[in-house]
Amino acid sequence: MRILAITNMYPSAAFPGRGVFVHEQVRGLRAIGLDVRVLFVDRRQEGPMAYYRLRSNVSSAVAEFDPDVIHVMYGGVMADQVVRGHHVRPTVVTFRGSDLLGENLSGLARKIVSQYGVYCSRRAAKAADGVIVVARQLVEALNGTATDDKVRVIPSGIDLERFKPMDSLVCKQRLGWSARAFHVLFASSNGDPVKRPRLAKAAVAQMSRPDSPVEFHYMMNIPPVEVAFWLNASDALLLTSLHEGSPNIVKEALACGLPVVSVDVGDVAERLEGIEGCYLTRPEPAELAEKLRLVWQRGQRLDCRTRLEELSIVSVAQKLKRCYEDITRKGRAASPNRRQWRLKPHLSPRS
Repeated sequence: MRILAITNMYPSAAFPGRGVFVHEQVRGLRAIGLDVRVLFVDRRQEGPMAYYRLRSNVSSAVAEFDPDVIHVMYGGVMADQVVRGHHVRPTVVTFRGSDLLGENLSGLARKIVSQYGVYCSRRAAKAADGVIVVARQLVEALNGTATDDKVRVIPSGIDLERFKPMDSLVCKQRLGWSARAFHVLFASSNGDPVKRPRLAKAAVAQMSRPDSPVEFHYMMNIPPVEVAFWLNASDALLLTSLHEGSPNIVKEALACGLPVVSVDVGDVAERLEGIEGCYLTRPEPAELAEKLRLVWQRGQRLDCRTRLEELSIVSVAQKLKRCYEDITRKGRAASPNRRQWRLKPHLSPRS
C-alpha cells in the first residue's frame, strides 16, 4: 500500500525538534511495510507561497507516486486545500490540537489567523474520507462536521527503544546538572504561550528553599536524540498547558519512568490514570507546587512501561493501516469502477 503523507511540520537541520511526531509516524508505517512518500509543505521557509503551490505539488506527487491514500497529517488551511481540491484518492486528515482548538493565548493577529485555521479544519473534516483525532477530547471540537463512522481516535506513537529508563545520575552528569537538586522539566518546542511557562515557573518558585535546591529546566530546540537524556536526568515533568491534544512528552516521560505533574488537559488524565507517583491538579501555582513536593518526597521512578506498548510507533502504525484499508474498501464498495480514484485533470491556480 502506498501512502502520500502531507505535512507542514517535519524535522530539519534548522528545527530538529519540529514535527518529530510526524517523522516517527512515517517511520512506523514504513516499518510495517507501507510505502510512504512525504510531501513537506515548508510554510516557515516559503511563507504563504507554500500553500499557493500546494494543489499543483500534490497533483504532481499523485501522478508520479500513484498513492492508494493521501494522509494529511495536520489540519488547518493545508488540510482544507488538499481534501477539497483533490478528489482523486481517498483522503485522511489527522487533527492534533491547536488545529481544532485555536491559539487562544497568542496576540490578536495570530488569534484571528488560528480561528480561520479552525474553520478550515472543520471544512476538511467534513470533506475527508477519514478523520483521525489524537485524543477523545478533540471529537467534540469537530463540532459535528464529521460523522461518527469516519472518526477514529489514534494517539501518536512513541519510540520505546529510545525512550526507556536510564541511570539518572549518569544522565545528570552528561547534562552538567547538580546531583543534589530536584530537577523539574518543562517542555515547549517553540515557546508557545499556550504552554503557560509563567504558571510553571511560579509553581517551581514556591518550592525553592535554601537547604533544598530546585532547578527549572526549559527544554526547547533540543535535538530529538537528546530528549531521552533530559527525561532521565529530570525528577519530574511539569505540564501546565491551556490545551493539548495528546502530548507525546507525557508518554515519553512515562516510558522513561519520570513522574508527571500536570493540569487536566488533552488525554493526560487517561495516560496517568492508576499510575502511582503522578498527579493531576488545578492550574494554580500553590497546588502544582504541592504535587511536585509529593513527587520529591516519594523519590522514586515509575514502573509503567507495559501499559505503553499499545502506543509504540509500530502499534500505532498498525491502527493507521487498518484505517487506510477500511477507507479504500469503502471507496471500492461505493464505486466499483476503481478509475474514480485515478487522477483527474488539474487546474492550476492561474487557470
